[in-house]
Amino acid sequence: MSLILQIETATTSCSVALARDGKVLDFKQINARNIHAEVITLYIDELLNNAGINYNDLDAIAVSSGPGSYTGLRIGVSTAKGLCFALDKPLIAIETLEAMAYGVINSTGFVADTNMLLCPMIDARRMEVYTALFDTAGNRVRETAADIIDENSFADYLRDHKILFFGDGAEKCKSVLSENPNAAFLDDFINSATYLTQKAAQKFTGGAFEDVAYYEPYYLKDFIAGKKAL
Repeated sequence: MSLILQIETATTSCSVALARDGKVLDFKQINARNIHAEVITLYIDELLNNAGINYNDLDAIAVSSGPGSYTGLRIGVSTAKGLCFALDKPLIAIETLEAMAYGVINSTGFVADTNMLLCPMIDARRMEVYTALFDTAGNRVRETAADIIDENSFADYLRDHKILFFGDGAEKCKSVLSENPNAAFLDDFINSATYLTQKAAQKFTGGAFEDVAYYEPYYLKDFIAGKKAL
C-alpha cells in the first residue's frame, strides 16, 4: 500500500497529484510561467483537504527531478524536501523526460507502434531543448541531452523509425523537423504530476529513495543568469 504526493514543476506546468497504489486519486495543475512559487503549497493543501487526507497519512513524496526550468526545479524539489523533513517521509525522484514519456504511453487513445519512438522535449533556450528517446514500452533508447536542433537532428533514428515529438520544446522544432515524413508532433501535450504515478509506485515498492539531505535537482547544465534590462 502506498499513498504518494507527486510534484511537477520542471516545466511551465505547476502540478500536484495524489496517488494510491499506482492510481491517481486527484490532481491540481496550471500551465503558466512564473507562478509555481505562488500556488504550489496552496495546491497541495487543497488536494489533501479535498481528499480528506492528513499530511501524516502520506507514505512518500515524489518529485519531477529535471532537467527543466532552473527556478521551477528549485521550487519543486525544495517543497518536496521540506515536506519529507517535516513529516519524516521518503523522497522519490523521477526524471522529467521519462515521466513525460510514460504520460504519453498511458494516455487515453495512444496506440503503440513497435516501430515508433517517443521524444519528449523541454524548452531550454533559442533552438536548444532537453530531450531523450524512449520506445513505446518506456525503455530508454537515447540518453538525456541538451541538444541544439537543426535539420540533421535525429537523422539516424528518423531513417528507420517514426518519432513522436512532444512537450514545450517540440513546438519550436516543428519548422526544422516536420519536413521529415517520419516526424510526428503531439500538439496538445501539457506536463503533469500525474505522469509520475507509474514510476513513483515502482520506486516506492523497490525502496528506491533519495537522501533527502543531499539530493539536488538534475539540472543537466549550469544555470546562466541573464542580464537585467535597464
